[in-house]
Amino acid sequence: MSGTAATTDATTGAEKPRPKRPGWRDVLRGLRQRKVLAMLLLGLSAGLPFMLVGNTMGLWLREGGIELTAIGFLSWVGIMYSMKFLWAPIIDKVHVPVLGRLLGHRRGWMLLAQLVVAAGLVGMALITPQGGLIAFASLALVAAFASATQDIVIDAWRIESADDGEELSLLSAAYQLGYRFALLLTDAWILVIAAKIGWVASYELIAGLMGLGMIAVFFARESRKPQVGPVVELPDPRAGTLGVSDGMVVRWLVALPFGIFAIVQFALLFGGNFNGLSLALFLASALVVRLLVKRPTGPIPEATWSRPLVLPMLRLFDAVVGPFLAFMKEHGKHALLILLAISLYRLPDFVMGPMANPFYNDIGIAKETVGAVRGSVGWIATTVGIVIAGLSALRLGFVTTLMIGAVVGPASNLAFAWLAWHGADTQAFSIAMAIDNFSQGFAGVALVGYMSSLTSLGYTATQYALLSSFYAMPGKFLKGLSGAAVDGLAKTHALVDAYALFFVGTALIGIPALLLCLWLVRHARRTAEAALPATG
Repeated sequence: MSGTAATTDATTGAEKPRPKRPGWRDVLRGLRQRKVLAMLLLGLSAGLPFMLVGNTMGLWLREGGIELTAIGFLSWVGIMYSMKFLWAPIIDKVHVPVLGRLLGHRRGWMLLAQLVVAAGLVGMALITPQGGLIAFASLALVAAFASATQDIVIDAWRIESADDGEELSLLSAAYQLGYRFALLLTDAWILVIAAKIGWVASYELIAGLMGLGMIAVFFARESRKPQVGPVVELPDPRAGTLGVSDGMVVRWLVALPFGIFAIVQFALLFGGNFNGLSLALFLASALVVRLLVKRPTGPIPEATWSRPLVLPMLRLFDAVVGPFLAFMKEHGKHALLILLAISLYRLPDFVMGPMANPFYNDIGIAKETVGAVRGSVGWIATTVGIVIAGLSALRLGFVTTLMIGAVVGPASNLAFAWLAWHGADTQAFSIAMAIDNFSQGFAGVALVGYMSSLTSLGYTATQYALLSSFYAMPGKFLKGLSGAAVDGLAKTHALVDAYALFFVGTALIGIPALLLCLWLVRHARRTAEAALPATG
C-alpha cells in the first residue's frame, strides 16, 4: 500500500490525496519521542473529567435518590464543552500570571486548567449530592469549564508542536488512545470501583490521576510556532478604510444587553408562552438593536479612531465569527443545510444519554455489572464499530458513511427500549450494550470523519473547533429536558414503559438527520457529475 490514500471531498465527491494515518503500533513506537508520550498523557488527562460531569455523575445522583428531572437539568453542565469557542480567543491571547512566565503560554494554561479540574472533582466528592445539590452542581460546572479549557489548550499545543502533517497525525492518534482509555476508565470500570470503595473515593481517585496530566505538562516542551494570521484580514484603521470608530464600538456594546433581552423574549414566545407583552418587548428590543448596530454611511474621519477600543473588538470578531463566515462563504447556499445536518446528527444519542445510567439503576442492574459489561462487551463493540466505519469511509466515502451512521446511530436507542420491555438480565443487557456501543462507535467516526473532511479544505483548527461545538450544542441543550420527559410519561405509564417510550421517541428524532444525510448524498453526486468533463 502506498503512503497516501484517496479521500472524497465532502461537498464535491471528488477524490483528493490524504496522508497515511498512523495506527496504534506506530503510536506505541513513537512513545520514545518526548512529545508523543506527553500527548498520550495529555489525552488521558483530557478524557478523565468528561464522564464524571456527565453520564457517570447521573448514576451517582440517581443512586442518591435524586429525581430524574433534576438529573436531566444537571446534565446541562456539559454545555461547557460546546461553548468553549467563546473563550478560546482569550486563552489564545492572554498569559496566565506566574504559571505563564514559568512554563510558557500553552503549558501555563494547561496546568491551571488541570488544577481546577482536580479541585472541582475533589469538591464534588467532599460535598456529595446529599450534602447540597446546588453546591455539588456548581462544582461540576467549574470542573466542566476547566475541562473544556484544557481541551482548547491541548488541541492548540498538539497542532503547534507538530513539525509536519505526519507528526500531527501521530500526535492526534496518541491523543485519541489516551482519551479513549480515560473514557473506558470513567464510564465503565469506575462503576466496578465505586461498588467496592464508594463514589466519594472513586472521584478522589480520578482527581489524583489528573496528576499524570500535570506530569505531562512539565515533561512537554512549550510550542514555538508563530501565531497564525487572522482568517479575516484587518485593514489599518489609520487609513480610514475600515468604517468603524470608537463611537460605533460603544454602540455595539450598548446593543449587547438589548440583544440578549430580545433573545430571552423570543425564547419565551417560542416556548409556548405567547402573549402580547412578550411580542411587543421582542419587537422593541430588536428594533433598538437594529438601530444601534447600523453602520454609518460615508467615511469616518481619522480623528475618531482610538485603536485600544476598536481593534480588540475586531480581533475578537475575527477569532469567533470570522471562521463561521468563511465557512458560509465557501459552501454558499448549502452551508446552512450542512450545519443543520451536523447539529441534528447525534441528537438521539445526546437526548437519551442522561437517562441511561438512571435506567440501569431503576430496572435493577447493579453498577458493577454495568461497568464489567461496558468494559468488555461494550469496548469490543465500540472498537468494531470504529473499524467498520473507517473501512466504510475508505470504500464508500465520508458522505455515504455519514448516511449509514444516521441509520445505525438511533438503533442504540431502540436497543434500550427492547431492554426495558424484555427485562433486566445480564445476557439481554450485554446484547443492548453491544448494539449501543457499536452504533455509537460507527456514528461517531462517521461524523468526525465528515467534519474533518470539511476542515481539510483549507479550514483552520479554529473552524474545526467551531464545527465540533456547533454539532453538540442543540443536543446538549435538549438533553436537560430528558428527565422531565420520563417523569411526565411515568405519570400515565409504569416507569419501565415510560423509559421504553422515551427511548423510542429519541430514536424517532433522528429521522430529520437521516433525511438531510440523504440530501447530502444526492448533492455530492450531482456536484461530482457536474465536475466531470463533457463527453461526446
